[in-house]
Amino acid sequence: MSGRLANKVALISGGARGQGAAEARAFAREGAKVMIGDILDAEADQIAAEIEAAGGAALSVYLDVTEEADWREAVAATVRGFGKLNILVNNAGILRMEGLEETTLEIWDDVIAVNQTGVFLGMKHAIPAMRNAGGGSIINISSTSGLIGSPGASAYHASKGAVRFLTKGAAIQYARENIRVNSVHPGVITTNMVTENIAPDTRELFEQATPLGREGTVEEVANGALYLASDESSYMTGSELILDGGYTAQ
Repeated sequence: MSGRLANKVALISGGARGQGAAEARAFAREGAKVMIGDILDAEADQIAAEIEAAGGAALSVYLDVTEEADWREAVAATVRGFGKLNILVNNAGILRMEGLEETTLEIWDDVIAVNQTGVFLGMKHAIPAMRNAGGGSIINISSTSGLIGSPGASAYHASKGAVRFLTKGAAIQYARENIRVNSVHPGVITTNMVTENIAPDTRELFEQATPLGREGTVEEVANGALYLASDESSYMTGSELILDGGYTAQ
């Protein structure tokens, strides 16, 4: 381990698969102790066991990001297990592709609860632990959908835009306490969430419209989160890290 995150402790929501699992592996390789929070218990346990087998340190905890009690316990379990909390990755999210008129109130409430309220609750309960640790880094996974519009995914756009500005407000509020808050804005990344919700022909159109000509990988997103988690980004807060192959540069 090269130790870019040596002596740091991270809590990652939605850490059982996709981007979250890639972030957990990357953080552990760089020396962090990692708590994997997810509703997918077996998968979270498996990622933690994989990290342990590779010589890292990891635990898992059940975490429904829409439940405040789960966040309280996830943060408490992290501090019990590893002694402190330095890094939070608000990674858990869901995608719905419906346009405005097709979005039912139930769909709207579900997306907002996970993608927006989940981020709010994660920060609310992680910040006191980070304060006790002398500071920290919060990484909120937004999306290019939090930067630009599209013909559909109305609830998703709303939630990811909210994450962007909630990030900026928290960054200003907690900067003097050495708690940095930044957002990550991936484009189309090859994950289960994408393959389950975006039709192959639509994904192909995204690829064609992306200057780099392909989807991103979970490892590329994890590398961006790793930079924000590390002291290498110590003068960066309230900012957006865009990982989209150039899509939003056009």
